[in-house]
Amino acid sequence: MTAAPGVAPALTPGRGGGGPRRRSRPWGIRVAPYLFLLPNMAIFGLFTIWPAINGFNISLYESPNGRVFRWVGLGNYQKILTDEEFWQVARQTAVYALAFVVLTAAFSILLAVLVDQQRRGKTFFRGVFFVPVLVSPVVVGLVWNWLLERQGGLVNTALGTSIPWLVDSSWAMVSIIVVGVWMQVGFFMLIALAGLQGIDPSIYEAARMDGASRWKQFWSMTLPLLQPSIVVIVVLSTIRGFEAFDFIYTLTGGGPTGATTLIVQYIYENGFVSPIRYGHAAAAGVILFVAIFTLTLVNWAISRRREAV
Repeated sequence: MTAAPGVAPALTPGRGGGGPRRRSRPWGIRVAPYLFLLPNMAIFGLFTIWPAINGFNISLYESPNGRVFRWVGLGNYQKILTDEEFWQVARQTAVYALAFVVLTAAFSILLAVLVDQQRRGKTFFRGVFFVPVLVSPVVVGLVWNWLLERQGGLVNTALGTSIPWLVDSSWAMVSIIVVGVWMQVGFFMLIALAGLQGIDPSIYEAARMDGASRWKQFWSMTLPLLQPSIVVIVVLSTIRGFEAFDFIYTLTGGGPTGATTLIVQYIYENGFVSPIRYGHAAAAGVILFVAIFTLTLVNWAISRRREAV
């Protein structure tokens, strides 16, 4: 018996009457996939791995004038952990990130379900919710700064109020959370929408035949089947929540009285605003990296445990 024309047999008999033996591939074919990965790995190493290593190295030095570096070991970390300003910024960052993750996950799933049920205009609604993702965060901050003005702002005019959205400490935090969610929810909606479209419609048909209500279908079927997408949304929104900076800087500048200053702005001001303290800023960046990495591992471990159950 011979192989079909043009199709080489993948397995050959082993010596001594043994089982089939896999034919070894040429060296060039085995190496080719790694060669294709090499450019991306080089760029990733140059712009991600190397700056991270260099940042950790700088965090071990003190540079009071931004020029002369003096070895201090873990001294910068000790100063940060005893700095009351840092802990205030850390608390505000945690509040913002927690609210951002919860609201983003809830609204992205809700919008995905609503858009998925649309028979007409589905593409239009996807575009409407995704447009804010494409707008520059700096532009978003400037536009919302105008919309939220106490006197003459479009939001207060529409509501018939004069709420100090950006100059009162409590309202300023609410404002940056709302704007942050509005700006990013379209991106996470697409992730949830992709998860919804991967669910077999016959499952819902069987549930309707059994008399299950829409809420019962959503709670008992949609949410469990969306779990992989929800994990992705939570992990990515956690990272973006802790990295928020650009639109907040143009919206409130971190004010009033530092009430909306988050940790990335704290790093920026220590590293680039006089008095420049590169080591202090780098140490804060390392702490932020460790916090995000730890939260990502926790999310991953919780999702794996639920899958196992």
